[in-house]
Amino acid sequence: MSEPFSCPRADIGGQAVLEGVMMKSPEAIAVAVRRENGDVVVKRETYESPAKKHAWMGLPFIRGSVNMVQMLGMGMRVLTDATNMLGLENEEPTKFEKWLSKTFGKSIDKIVMGVAMVMAVALSLGLFVLLPNAVISLFPKNGSNGMLLVKNLFSGLLRILILVAYIYFAGKIPDMHRTFQYHGSEHKTVYCQEAGRPLTPENARTFSRLHPRCGTSFLFITFFLSILFYSVIDVLVLMLTGFNLGDHYFLRVLSRILLLPCVAGISYETLKGLAHHDGKISRILRWPGLQLQRLTTQPPTDDMLQVAIVSMKTALTDLPEGETTPEGWVVLTPQQVDSLTGYVRNAA
Repeated sequence: MSEPFSCPRADIGGQAVLEGVMMKSPEAIAVAVRRENGDVVVKRETYESPAKKHAWMGLPFIRGSVNMVQMLGMGMRVLTDATNMLGLENEEPTKFEKWLSKTFGKSIDKIVMGVAMVMAVALSLGLFVLLPNAVISLFPKNGSNGMLLVKNLFSGLLRILILVAYIYFAGKIPDMHRTFQYHGSEHKTVYCQEAGRPLTPENARTFSRLHPRCGTSFLFITFFLSILFYSVIDVLVLMLTGFNLGDHYFLRVLSRILLLPCVAGISYETLKGLAHHDGKISRILRWPGLQLQRLTTQPPTDDMLQVAIVSMKTALTDLPEGETTPEGWVVLTPQQVDSLTGYVRNAA
């Protein structure tokens, strides 16, 4: 299996969605999904990096936090887009949904997306900030640097274990397993494009489903570096002020939340650096994140690779020719998809 480890500087990102893939090029975002009848529906919208609007957002260490917030909002939006493109939200809104839409002056889709985003953030804070620090609060209070380091190490390892368990059990849900397969198709297609190979299922199939620039690796790096970062901060606070954050649950939690942008910024630069270098040390450091991707990605089918390729080509060029819906989406028949992706099906 071909498994390149480093990436070229022109980064193409992506995300798996329900029965499809989102691809983001420097100029556009494309979402492609496959409906039950085999048709592939694709949409495209132009994209402008926040750094082009505000130069300071592209500065090292700042851009990591900006990217984290942007991808959270973009991720929720494309998930909603994918659901709509699949035709799963065509039911008549309930009276309550109509009331919400009228009260807040927004469409029900935007309200649902906002609620989902709030719930996702709350769940993340609960699992990865509140719970680990609650366990740490049971440790004996001790003002030594050694105990602070032990607490941070245990808290960090607990966060990583929760993350692994969460991903593992999520993958047991059939719909999530298919989404993880689409995640694998996204990575294989990105690798194929980065290698300069023609974008076909046959070519994409040969590449690895583990990519060093994946969000899964970003999560692992963030969790790991948070152990070091928070340990340094806690020891510095103790040495300079004599105040032990480890003995105060709410102040400890607040410090973790407030300093999260700093950890995200450092983690983002680390991820980019490791992805673009192929030295022995870089390979060793990115290995754990790649192994975690064995849970968040699964081997895709050729049909899934086709969807990822349609999304990639659309993001890099323009919408393909096909039936256009009132929303501006293009609907491709299975035959059109085969032609666009250079796929030849067996007669059997």
